[in-house]
Amino acid sequence: MDQIVTLDSRKEAALQTIADKFIALHKGDAVKALKEMIVLNGHLQQRLEARSQPLRAARR
Repeated sequence: MDQIVTLDSRKEAALQTIADKFIALHKGDAVKALKEMIVLNGHLQQRLEARSQPLRAARR
């Protein structure tokens, strides 16, 4: 893990609400929800890296 994120109580409560809804979408299966979130984050990371590739090449 690259970063540790610290949240204030308001942001923590909002994150908890979103997490509860995401788990509910997976019929209460937290492991299934976590696996899907990992896959989604992987796709997003690939898209971010693809967008930043031309920027890195231009800087060299």
